[in-house]
Amino acid sequence: MAKELEKQWGGPLEGNVIVPYRHGDDCRWIHVIEASHPVPDKTGLSAAAKLLDSVSNLCANDTVICLISGGGSALMCLPIDGISLIEKQAITSSLLNSGAAIHEINCVRKKLSSIKGGKLAAACMPASVITLIISDVPGNDISMVASGPTITDTSTAREALEILDRYEIEVTRDVRNIIESSQPILIADGDIRVLATSDDALLATSALATKLNVTPYSLGDLHGDAKTLGKEHAELALQIISGKGPIVAPCVVLSGGETTVKVEGSGRGGRNGEYALSLALALKSHPAVHAIACDTDGIDGSGNNAGCYISPNTLEKAKIAGLDAEAMLNQNNSYELFEATHELIITGPTRTNVNDFRAIFIDSD
Repeated sequence: MAKELEKQWGGPLEGNVIVPYRHGDDCRWIHVIEASHPVPDKTGLSAAAKLLDSVSNLCANDTVICLISGGGSALMCLPIDGISLIEKQAITSSLLNSGAAIHEINCVRKKLSSIKGGKLAAACMPASVITLIISDVPGNDISMVASGPTITDTSTAREALEILDRYEIEVTRDVRNIIESSQPILIADGDIRVLATSDDALLATSALATKLNVTPYSLGDLHGDAKTLGKEHAELALQIISGKGPIVAPCVVLSGGETTVKVEGSGRGGRNGEYALSLALALKSHPAVHAIACDTDGIDGSGNNAGCYISPNTLEKAKIAGLDAEAMLNQNNSYELFEATHELIITGPTRTNVNDFRAIFIDSD
């Protein structure tokens, strides 16, 4: 986004962008800073402070263009007074492991931040603010992309506390007090444009499938538990194979959005690996089905893979490698299994993010 802005702008400008480690790129005028994702670190904190400082003394003739995309909640971390980075890291990790949905996680993040929930736009005043968004949020709620640093926060303190209680996230009395005393920042949301969403990825894939004489069937943006969704999609695939589904093979079932994972084991993996392994187990090596599940930014969870591929041979290859697929799913250890079956999908940084992409190809033979 920063490189394209420089290209389109055509002249000098100044600014900062924060991206995950190893996802940086060279820009002519814009300073690119790499920081930690999905759990924030000190580099992200100092980068966010620098970003906020850079817009704190502007005038009405200035224009700020905010480039917002998924991952910004972790990368642009600036805890509110009274909250330490260590506390923010612990709360973030607990929420990520709890199975909470992204809108729930970001609701809490806003209450604990000095830059999210419209606070960045407030710091820009009286300058004009243009917000350009690539959405990674199911339903494209722009107030939730990167926790809405330029969008008015309409959530309440009560909602944030209910989320912490629902997922049994332990916080100190001081943290609860800070959340209880939080007040929304009322701002004029300015010029806001959504440049790309998960729908664009699904539409592009549908067009390609049609060109290849494969019928596309898009389920749109989905959410919920990754294991459960994998089972449900396996049932749909088997219905289609039996002739009782909504379409006939050859076809491809597409979906986007973002699933969740409740971490109960000590393994390694992301939500796409969790979904893919659950799908493979439920399909029981059916010869007509192949599938992929990836995150479009090239990172599934905290691994180096974008996601995973499954084939009719996946479970057999795991067995040959001496792995119990069911046990590994229960340990949230999809990465090790797909590493052993040589079915990790490693793209490297894509430098964009419209969230997850899942495709199940069902052959007619």
